Amino acid sequence: MSAAQSKRSLRSRRGHSYDKGRGFAVQALWVVVSALIFTRVWCPARLRCPLLRLFGAEIGTGVLIKHRVNVQWPWKLTIGDDSWIGTDADLYNIDEIVIGSDVCVSQYAYLCTGSHDRHSPTFEFDNGPIVIEDGVWLCAGSTVLRGVTVGANSVVGARALVTSDVPPDSLVRAPHAIVTPG
Repeated sequence: MSAAQSKRSLRSRRGHSYDKGRGFAVQALWVVVSALIFTRVWCPARLRCPLLRLFGAEIGTGVLIKHRVNVQWPWKLTIGDDSWIGTDADLYNIDEIVIGSDVCVSQYAYLCTGSHDRHSPTFEFDNGPIVIEDGVWLCAGSTVLRGVTVGANSVVGARALVTSDVPPDSLVRAPHAIVTPG
């Protein structure tokens, strides 16, 4: 442990909660349905969109959602037509996530609308929506953080981290490995 005094106290309280958008009973029911049905490999893909709609998501036609996709709160999710959400994608939407049409969210992609105010002594939430415009491809393992818009027809490469808006028709690449002779 360092000699410096902490500027935040996580013990004292967790700060103010965020607006979950539904009451406790609906939240609990979604957690159960998600864990026991929605995320399971045996759940038919054709059932996943109706389940999300049942809980308030706005889902277009022709959407494909694979197994083991995590959706925190369906009522804070909008997906346009003909988009794909790959296996193990994590849509951590404690704020709104809007995904356009013809979007591919590849396996293990992480969209995180939540954060905390690092200057707050009680670690208050600092959440923000994410918008993924039409025609975007979020490649395997990419991460998009809160408050970001990824412009139409952009590609976010495998393992890339997006912390600010991406203009349309852009390519975002992760740092690459530098190989040196042994």
